[in-house]
Amino acid sequence: MSVITSNDPRKGKIFRILDKTGKVVNKKDLPKLKKADLLKIYEYMVLARLVDEKAVKLQRSGRMGTFAQLTGQEAQVGVAAAMEQKDWLFPSFREHAAMMYRGMPPHLFYLVFMGNEEGNRMPKDVNNFTISVPVGSQALHAVGAGWAFKIKKEKTCSVGFFGDGATSEGDFHEAMNFAGVFKTNSVLVCQNNQYAISTQFSHQTASATIAEKAYAYGFEGIRVDGNDPLALYVVIKEALAKARSGKGPTLVEALTYRLGPHTSADDPTLYRSDKEVKTWQQQEPIRRFQKYLLSLGYWNKAYEEKIQAWATQKVEDAVKKAEGMHLKIDDMFTYMYKDMPQDLREQQDYLKQFESKEEGA
Repeated sequence: MSVITSNDPRKGKIFRILDKTGKVVNKKDLPKLKKADLLKIYEYMVLARLVDEKAVKLQRSGRMGTFAQLTGQEAQVGVAAAMEQKDWLFPSFREHAAMMYRGMPPHLFYLVFMGNEEGNRMPKDVNNFTISVPVGSQALHAVGAGWAFKIKKEKTCSVGFFGDGATSEGDFHEAMNFAGVFKTNSVLVCQNNQYAISTQFSHQTASATIAEKAYAYGFEGIRVDGNDPLALYVVIKEALAKARSGKGPTLVEALTYRLGPHTSADDPTLYRSDKEVKTWQQQEPIRRFQKYLLSLGYWNKAYEEKIQAWATQKVEDAVKKAEGMHLKIDDMFTYMYKDMPQDLREQQDYLKQFESKEEGA
């Protein structure tokens, strides 16, 4: 039976495979993943955590601008693992774990928040859209792409990420309506991390869940334990198969929690308690998945030391590469239009005057 259909959020259902201790509580739907696949999921979750920790240090030392941490939301790697290479990922600003799993080198993430447009140039055949900060815009981008795939009769799908705060934006509702009417090849993933900056979920919507909003637009929604990468993998795999077969979109509400601040400019102690944070720390995704791997005999201290060393080196190499790439003024203009209009060309020429003066100083 369909996992999505049998876990109707209007009936209070939340789909999960692992409990907060990493124990399998749903053997029936446990995905048959190879050892290498499970370890890759874990390794990219660890890498994402270290990329985040390094980014905080870079920002605090003035080497990088304000950015959004994903610490606590690393299970999103399960979404990326379920996608095919040809599918397109549309991230917001807290999805670098999923983007790296799909082939984005970590130095590109650092470049974006260092203000260098080169960070949004994905390698060839890495179908990640650019990081998009405007809240809710990702749903529109994903649905538009999903409609294009359907028109072209392609089996490609789009996966769009956004937060719970985005569901209060008009963009979200327009995208939902369009997706439902045209049955687009789309999966919409709401990372409900309980807060839209400082606005808690209970003040965000009168609906009991975000997932149930899908039914008003004519398609299915499901609530998933967003700290369980296996549960996300199963749901996204099914949702993508459904979209590929022409049966339309799915709204996935991933229940998770950001353990850090909204951005590096935020102080979460002003609006949430230490007790609440500690409660969610007990079910954070990395430790939880680590315990699952331990139960399979796949994890031990020697392996952990190896992975920590691998991830640490990748982070240090990424920082070195990012800081060695200088911002080019032309990049602010070159990629906006195929043929640059006159007004932009004038702005580009104006800025180049200052660049010339600095080089001659």
